Amino acid sequence: MIKKFLKKAMVLTMTAAMVLSLAACGGKSNEKEEAQSEEAGDEASDNGDAADVSGIKVGVILIGDENEGYSFAHIDGIKTAASELGMAEDQILWKYTVDESAACYDAAADLVDSGCNLVISNSYGHQSYMKQAAAEFTDVTFISMTGDTANQDKMANFKNAFTKVFESRYVSGVVAGMKLAELEADGKIADSSKDADGNIKIGYVGAYPYAEVVSGYTAFYLGAKSIVENLVMEVQYTNSWFDITAEGEAAKALMANGCVIIGQHADSTGAPSAVQEARESGSEVYSVGYNVDMLSVAPDAALTSATNTWSVYYKYAFETFLKGEDIATDWAEGYSQGAVAITTLGEACAEGTDAKVAEVEAALKDGSLHVFDTSKFTVEGANIDSYYIDLNGDFSCDEGNEDAQAVKDGYFHESELRAAPGFSIRIDGIKELNAN
Repeated sequence: MIKKFLKKAMVLTMTAAMVLSLAACGGKSNEKEEAQSEEAGDEASDNGDAADVSGIKVGVILIGDENEGYSFAHIDGIKTAASELGMAEDQILWKYTVDESAACYDAAADLVDSGCNLVISNSYGHQSYMKQAAAEFTDVTFISMTGDTANQDKMANFKNAFTKVFESRYVSGVVAGMKLAELEADGKIADSSKDADGNIKIGYVGAYPYAEVVSGYTAFYLGAKSIVENLVMEVQYTNSWFDITAEGEAAKALMANGCVIIGQHADSTGAPSAVQEARESGSEVYSVGYNVDMLSVAPDAALTSATNTWSVYYKYAFETFLKGEDIATDWAEGYSQGAVAITTLGEACAEGTDAKVAEVEAALKDGSLHVFDTSKFTVEGANIDSYYIDLNGDFSCDEGNEDAQAVKDGYFHESELRAAPGFSIRIDGIKELNAN
């Protein structure tokens, strides 16, 4: 997923969107983050003087930069964690827009040469090059975010981490479902937005047909379907994590097919901007984004965005490293640790959405709700009771390996057997339009 530089106007638009997302006030997610920061501050005060943070120098390898939502979220999370721990700016070295190629290994080696003893990359395609560096520089700890082989590689200095973002995607789907229910009650869903069986059509702009994306769009769909049963979804892939033009065109194609709400697992403002444009032209369509608040580019169309609170992981990793303790080989947390959230609810959200979101989030936190409850979906008309995921990073399922059995106790245990998502099941009700 090689990134392309944005034209100047696009860069300014993206940057403005992100700055405004951080400045948004009055939103539930922002209040939660403030509470978590205050709680962390209180804990630090209770522990007396701040810990000595001089023993860490962090190198960061990013697939993008601050103009790309996913990388921006990591940058913000790292800076927030470092600030809370009292780390100086020169304790973090940055490598921006690093391709998923040998350029990643070169960046890692350069960071080690510059004195970094903890090196982090944020893209799946960086993983093999991070492993190469970890094998060579055994006194340095390497973390490959979204990776999936650390548990099997068994290298003491190589780690994987991700969040349970499928939980916040489910909640963002609930937000979408609430809006669909309102539109249906008000008679605002056209016949062209329903299939032959009367199911309402929604759409999803996906980057690649990987488990990470499949897990996310399925969670979004199931969240919406928990509110509106008569629902189908179409997925349009861009084959890029960040392509503002392709994402916009994919959203337009889905809307042309009659989709009422467009979700996304792609990193730009392309899809929300296209939905906003359609709304301004009179279409009854709405957007659910990813990573950052999209209200600045889609004020009338954006309902919310599923997001990660990366500072939760980075603070954990930095503190653990400073204590001389072992960072978890596979780390994945969600609502229970405040590692995922949705952004501020837009004005277009249905009445009662706030209360419903609070109810669902509470159920996710206490474990009474499982996103991939196998009684809630079917595959070719039947419920499933077994599914083996890939634990080796070779895109195959480890059939017969009980350590890789993800379905137990009536639900798929996502991000429990490995940090990265493993749900790659194509369920009924969702159609991929252009999967390779």
